[in-house]
Amino acid sequence: MSLYDEGHTVAGWTGVAIATLGTSVAGVGVCAVSGLLVGAGLVVVALSALVTWALHLSGWGKPPGVRPRAEWGMRVRDLEARAGHPACVGCRLAGRRRVAEGALSVAAPTVVGDGTGMEVRGAALVGGGAGAAVGRGAS
Repeated sequence: MSLYDEGHTVAGWTGVAIATLGTSVAGVGVCAVSGLLVGAGLVVVALSALVTWALHLSGWGKPPGVRPRAEWGMRVRDLEARAGHPACVGCRLAGRRRVAEGALSVAAPTVVGDGTGMEVRGAALVGGGAGAAVGRGAS
């Protein structure tokens, strides 16, 4: 099982559903050689991004990173969305700039992946260079 909820939110699923509809309309337009249908499908895809963004800003999305297990449910609304999420591009584009308090001085659990889909909680970066080894501590 995954260490976190992987972003299953109302905003995410709604955006995917609308984008799927838009790509289907564009695909039908390609098959029917109809520039109008292709254009309409692409407009629906762009609309899906705006709907997802609006839902995220209204609290139906999730902030970047790991959330506590109690907040994994689809019906759990993010009450901190009004103030903006630290390091969230969508919140910054909306003008909601909240700075992470004490981000440099507070140690927090980390999740490190090696590209295989297997994450390690509490891992430490050894070395610090571009090709640094990832492990549970200095070796």
